[in-house]
Amino acid sequence: MAVFEYQALDESGKRKRGIIDADSPLEARAKLHQEGLHLTSLKESLPSPVPSQEIRIFRKVRVRDLAVLTRQLATLLGAGLPLTEALSGVSEQLENQTLKKAVVDVRERVKSGATFSSALSQYPKTFSSLYTNMIRAGESAGALELVLERLADHHEKQLRLENRIRAALAYPLSIVAIGILVLSFLFTFVIPRVTTLFTTFQASLPLPTIILIKLGNFFKGYWWLSLLIVVVLILGMRGYIRTERGRMIYDRLRLRVPLFGPLSQRIALARFSRTLATLLAGGVPLLSSLEIVKNIVGNRVLSEAIGEAGEGVRRGESLALPLSRSKVFPPIMVRMIASGEKSGNLENLLYKAADTYDSEVETTVSTLTALLEPILILLMGLVVGFIVLAILLPIFQMSQAIR
Repeated sequence: MAVFEYQALDESGKRKRGIIDADSPLEARAKLHQEGLHLTSLKESLPSPVPSQEIRIFRKVRVRDLAVLTRQLATLLGAGLPLTEALSGVSEQLENQTLKKAVVDVRERVKSGATFSSALSQYPKTFSSLYTNMIRAGESAGALELVLERLADHHEKQLRLENRIRAALAYPLSIVAIGILVLSFLFTFVIPRVTTLFTTFQASLPLPTIILIKLGNFFKGYWWLSLLIVVVLILGMRGYIRTERGRMIYDRLRLRVPLFGPLSQRIALARFSRTLATLLAGGVPLLSSLEIVKNIVGNRVLSEAIGEAGEGVRRGESLALPLSRSKVFPPIMVRMIASGEKSGNLENLLYKAADTYDSEVETTVSTLTALLEPILILLMGLVVGFIVLAILLPIFQMSQAIR
């Protein structure tokens, strides 16, 4: 069965595009006609070893899409459907066209005799090494449905944590954005016109008024330069962070910055604990699990510590010993890992550690948000107060001169 990309018009005349699987172009046209679509373009999509759709940055596969796919696939397999039929059923429900095309191609590869994990490995940007290795372990153990359920749980918990953080930061960030826009408008258009009246005043102007006039004139004449400087600084920082040395310095600072450093550390530790627990529970060996976690933990300092821990395990040491030497992992977490290794209950203890750190992250974000709101309001009040003071002082001077 082939995969076709199409463009069509629905009954209301709205343009639609997507993919459909059929044995021939004629069958594809018939399927689209049954859906009430008037075909305008149809071409066969050929699979490639490195799928081109993965490099389309505007069609990124989100965690939510992957969580929905995994949960639906686990449900269909649990209902007794064969893997290829389950993939067909899931692909029909997907809205993300990049993910849908990948799933359809994976199904065709499985039909051709490839294993599910090897087919997924052809899409490394869509299905991470965590996902592929978990599926491979599930295939080897004959527990694919269970592994998919664990993967779905993993992605759903990760998604819930990200959503809570975004929701908590939405209000402070919106205040900052609105404040920047309002101040930019004031300094560029309003303040220069108001302060023009003061330049004809013969008496010396107060210092706040002089500062306000100079700032207004600068933003009016050189707002583009300010914007250019900000863009250059952002691009320069991003470029430096992408280097090996820059990334290490940036990640080290992320762990040491007051208030935000502990939050960044807890987020990384929660990701480490939950991912490692998910991999171990899915049957992936410890060394392979550490190699995968090292690449997705999101912090180069922690990544190096995990890599050194893997080397220690390879030499015959326990996992807790090299982690304690790194001085990056908190003592309580190292003790939990040591206890889990001794009792053979490492996965469950890692899950508990992940839940604990998730809870601490939510508490920390709520606390920081509660602190940020009054601080931002105070800063906005100081700026507005300075503008009002700079405008009123010359008016008071003029009124006194008239008297």
